[in-house]
Amino acid sequence: MKPTYPTTPDGRYFVVRGRLWRTTSPALSSEEKAPLVKALMAARREVGRARKAGDREALAAAGQAVDAAKVALGERGPVWWTDGAPDLNRHMARTTPYADWYAGLDPEAP
Repeated sequence: MKPTYPTTPDGRYFVVRGRLWRTTSPALSSEEKAPLVKALMAARREVGRARKAGDREALAAAGQAVDAAKVALGERGPVWWTDGAPDLNRHMARTTPYADWYAGLDPEAP
């Protein structure tokens, strides 16, 4: 079973090992999101294949495909919210405005 990671109260990030990761844009419909997720997973598989084969060119191309899918999903690139809040992607939750929320989480959470 896939673990469920805590999501910030505003839904912008989920937390893994104390680090914030931007969530997919909620503005995407299921019909828009599904092919993007499929492309992301295919690109991640290609990253693995290229690493295993030691193919640097294929690895670079696969990495670019991962990045393009993540940008399209709103997980990288311009933020999908409109209130001017900064992007805290990859920041440690304890050093952000989410620190109090994070401190109140169950320490056994994934």
